[in-house]
Amino acid sequence: MMTAQVAIWVQAHPLSPSDVDCATTVMLKILDGKCKMGSVDKVVMEALYDALKDRPGLRFGDEFHALIAEARRESSEALRSFIYEKRVLAETELSRPVMKAFKAMIREEGLFAGMASEEESE
Repeated sequence: MMTAQVAIWVQAHPLSPSDVDCATTVMLKILDGKCKMGSVDKVVMEALYDALKDRPGLRFGDEFHALIAEARRESSEALRSFIYEKRVLAETELSRPVMKAFKAMIREEGLFAGMASEEESE
């Protein structure tokens, strides 16, 4: 259900290539194990990434998406370390203000609205 809600949200909100890069970077952070988001937020962000991964980003493309797909299939300490390096590089390229603005926008625009209560009822 959450995936469908996120897909509907994505259709209703014009997201830029920079937003695609931000979602990709958050996905890398989830996969490298350094993400401090709650479990519901992680699931929502994974669904957001899945809804956006076929759209063009400004900086990150097929190489990043292939790496994410590989990490979702199988995980190892070496792969997590490599993802960590890619994520740090991605965060450097995006800049902190860009990421903060993206995170604020998705919250303000209601991406997470009603998600926590839904997971609790499942």
